[in-house]
Amino acid sequence: MSDYLLVLCNCPDETTATIITSQLLQQRLVACVNRLPAVQSSYIWQGKLEQAVEIQLQLKAPKRNFTAIEQAISAIHPYAVPEIIAVELCQLNQAYAAWINEVTCD
Repeated sequence: MSDYLLVLCNCPDETTATIITSQLLQQRLVACVNRLPAVQSSYIWQGKLEQAVEIQLQLKAPKRNFTAIEQAISAIHPYAVPEIIAVELCQLNQAYAAWINEVTCD
């Protein structure tokens, strides 16, 4: 069991991705955000096939901050059901873990 997470969140555009990134870093909920180039997403929403270009955020954070991260994203995100997926980091360099703890707060 790990104390650290990789949280994934898709955003509809660069503006939303920038706002979410800024808020999470300013609130010290995450230590790092990687913003991936635009990806093509295909999904079923309300019974219809949808296509969208989205920006994926990869957030590195302590597990203790997940509820606050989820709430912060949901407060900003324009989707009715924002995609927020958390994966435990099974192996993490101890120096990197220490940095995450130093940068983030409870």
